[in-house]
Amino acid sequence: MSTFEPALSQAGHGSLDADSRIRLLEGQVHALMGELHEARRQQQSRESLTDPLTGLGNRLALVDAYLKAKEAASEGAGAPALLLLELDGFRSLRKAAGHEAADQILIAVAARIRSAVREDDVVTRLGGDEFAILLPATPLSRATAVGNRILAALEPNIDVGEGSFRCGASMGLRVAEPDHRAADLLQEAGMAVEESKAEGRNKLKAFQPAMLHARQLQRQIETELQDAIRSDQLVLYYQPIVDLETGRLQGTEALVRWKHPVHGLIMPDQFIPVAESTGLIAELGRWVLRTAVRTLRKWRDDPATAGHHFTMRINVSAADLQSLEFGDDVREALAAAGLEPEALVLELTESAIIQNNELDRYTLLSLHRLGVGLEIDDFGTGYSSMGYLRKLPVDRVKVDREFVRDLCKEPGQLDFLAAIQQVIRSCGLDGVWEGIETAEQAEALRSIGCTSGQGYYFGRPLPETDFTAQLAQQETWPA
Repeated sequence: MSTFEPALSQAGHGSLDADSRIRLLEGQVHALMGELHEARRQQQSRESLTDPLTGLGNRLALVDAYLKAKEAASEGAGAPALLLLELDGFRSLRKAAGHEAADQILIAVAARIRSAVREDDVVTRLGGDEFAILLPATPLSRATAVGNRILAALEPNIDVGEGSFRCGASMGLRVAEPDHRAADLLQEAGMAVEESKAEGRNKLKAFQPAMLHARQLQRQIETELQDAIRSDQLVLYYQPIVDLETGRLQGTEALVRWKHPVHGLIMPDQFIPVAESTGLIAELGRWVLRTAVRTLRKWRDDPATAGHHFTMRINVSAADLQSLEFGDDVREALAAAGLEPEALVLELTESAIIQNNELDRYTLLSLHRLGVGLEIDDFGTGYSSMGYLRKLPVDRVKVDREFVRDLCKEPGQLDFLAAIQQVIRSCGLDGVWEGIETAEQAEALRSIGCTSGQGYYFGRPLPETDFTAQLAQQETWPA
């Protein structure tokens, strides 16, 4: 007997003829198939709204939740708020732990976020290490409290296999305005995340209108900077580094400037941070490298300036150290200019090298083997550990100008600088002292054994034409 027959009989159709029974059977089959298709549709809909790794909602789920919360707000409920967070240092963590462990960490992070939010809050993963939480009808103060609970929940280490990992987060908060689209809300919460990162990470920052203006300005600078690199708007200025005993030139530092067609000469502190945050720093660095070594080659070939034998110093960013191609860029630039590696000194800030990761060490060792000089810039403002100095393949340090500023003004300052100089020498390094502005400061430093100096006393940064004229006219600095 067919499995459908009892149902047909119970429905009072036991006496129907064969054709009628078949039609009824077909109808029931169609109904069952419709239910099956609807179940599959609902399952596919759920899957389309779900992040497969964590089981959280995905970006579509976030947009759907926002539209519902926005509709409720239009009917009298409070405005929704969005918390957006990115895990701090997750890229390095993934490299250290491996992809499988990193996935387990993301799953654990998702569970901790769920545990810290309220029942009606919608937790989603947008991709990678980026999570978003939509808070329906939630004012700023309450959203801030939820965000801080999430940060607190992420503080304890996450144990995965035999490893234990810390996953702090940078978080941005934006309460929706009536005319906000989901994309607007995400963008402005993202600006607040960037602000959190800039202020030291692992904190919550609420969106402020000034952030939008700053982002618009940054985008304008980014677009114009791309054009500047490719259209000869950038120029290098050169500042002498001098032997304190003889006044002879030891080196010159190449300092980039932007000759903007509208705003005039723009100093690097106004556009280097934009270059770093947008990824343009690598292209900018290559331009500085190639231009500087070509200029040094010209000075060596010109009979009027060939009597000076000095090194070219250029600044290197943290992004350069993280690039596998950087060593090749340096090698190719030197070869194209026909210069020996010893003619180039790369200045690295302490903050660029204290991460001490494998790629940094690989790049530093490659450059050291190549034979270029390596110098720690702004020494004394950052980590400044003698133990770490001994481990790095560097040749010299450039002592920050703050140490020289009060020289000859405060009693005991010279003894303090003498102790710094002794420590530098004990590490087998040379020291370059920045910020020398008077003959008295230069003489005081020379008296305690300092050999190299830089500062306005010897010369301000000059464009290539003016610096070339100095090289042709004088043998020692200052003139």
